[in-house]
Amino acid sequence: MALIRGVDRALDRLYEICGYIAAALLMLLTGLVLTSIISRLLSVFIAGVTEFAGYSMAACVFFAMAYTFRSGGHIRVTLFTSRMTGRVRRFNEVWCLGAMAVVISYLAYHLCDLAYVSWDFGEISEGGDAIPLWIAQTPVAFGSLVFAICTVHTFVKSIVAPETLSQIDQAGGGEV
Repeated sequence: MALIRGVDRALDRLYEICGYIAAALLMLLTGLVLTSIISRLLSVFIAGVTEFAGYSMAACVFFAMAYTFRSGGHIRVTLFTSRMTGRVRRFNEVWCLGAMAVVISYLAYHLCDLAYVSWDFGEISEGGDAIPLWIAQTPVAFGSLVFAICTVHTFVKSIVAPETLSQIDQAGGGEV
């Protein structure tokens, strides 16, 4: 049991670190957008600023997903589940969490594959930055992989410890 708690704490720490990375990427995004605005006002061209802003926004979103999910920040529509009780509600929530884990794992696999294929073929971006695409795709792939680990972790934990789903709801009040 101590091993399970240790893994649980380590994964929660990983999700927290990803949240900090997402915050840093959001600040970078803000700086890039401001740089783009100011450079346009000064009639100065800075190659790739818009592309790098897009790359940092995509990476920010995927790094933030695991932290937001575990802290209860994702919005859950409880229109149907609020009318369910007991075992039916628990079965529905665990089933939905399992389906989510499968879908997010599928997405993470393909985003990782996309980054690998871009590296393998040596694809270069078409924008003003002209960098290898795998460099921009790797943070997105890593963030989606951490989110997939998070959903599988939460799914397994919800089976082992039934209170997991209610703890996530209470952490962030993510019900609508």
